[in-house]
Amino acid sequence: MRSSTSVEQRIDERARRFLATAPAGGYKAKVTEFVVFGLKQGWACIFGATLLAVLMAARLWYPDTAALARNDFLTIAAVAIQVLMVLFKLETLRELRVIILFHIVGTVMELFKTDAGSWSYEAEGFLRIGAVPLFSGFMYAAVGSYMVRVYRLFDLRFAAYPRRWITALLGAAIYANFFTHHYIWDLRWVLLAAVVIIYGRCVMHFRVFRRQFRMPLVAAFLLVALFIWIAENIATWSGAWLYPSQVAGWHPVGLEKLVAWFLLMIISVVLVAWVYKPQPPEGENGRRREVPASSAVRQ
Repeated sequence: MRSSTSVEQRIDERARRFLATAPAGGYKAKVTEFVVFGLKQGWACIFGATLLAVLMAARLWYPDTAALARNDFLTIAAVAIQVLMVLFKLETLRELRVIILFHIVGTVMELFKTDAGSWSYEAEGFLRIGAVPLFSGFMYAAVGSYMVRVYRLFDLRFAAYPRRWITALLGAAIYANFFTHHYIWDLRWVLLAAVVIIYGRCVMHFRVFRRQFRMPLVAAFLLVALFIWIAENIATWSGAWLYPSQVAGWHPVGLEKLVAWFLLMIISVVLVAWVYKPQPPEGENGRRREVPASSAVRQ
């Protein structure tokens, strides 16, 4: 496992002692791997899950007559969550740098998109830039937090990872298209095809407990985008922001937004790759080993 925080190291040591007697084969071993996978995913999502819980709680119980506007409360709560993540050593300062970068990238996009009418926030509170409350940037930071945490919790490694300068150009083109499609052609389908071509050969290797698994990286992008889409539905239901079609009455976010989140995942991966340089799977004599994408091996 890559360098973990001191808190995570203690949790990992205790978990391994607890699981030391777990069966090494059979269905019980598979159940153990599945449970550990779920727990690790939950731990990786701790920032986003906590922020989402605060959004839901504010929708259900925050008083309309409170002196502090709800958006300002959400901003203060998001800052508090981030500070506690660092103070309790749930995130490293190195990771905090890329999370801040996510925050900046997301806030710039929010300013443009709200001005273009793509979505809107309640016009309340003082902790905002124009029509964008400052807590909005933390929702992008939550994605960044998940990305950097899952990278080391599962000791991610990549076979046939594309050159980083190529992925950086692709990420820049995707980010630019989020702005330029309001004025010229929308190239999202061209960019989507480029993602499949550039990342199509890449296989992600990840360790859960005793076993190492493999998955095509493009499939991993799609799964994460799907979960972000689910979280977006919860966030819009809570009134954090609304799309124009939801102003008259809430309804689920359309599946077409999956494409946008899928492309946003590429920007996320590019940013994380500059903090954690993608490493190939460990093979004999330290060489990269080529394996079928659908197989799983015990180590």
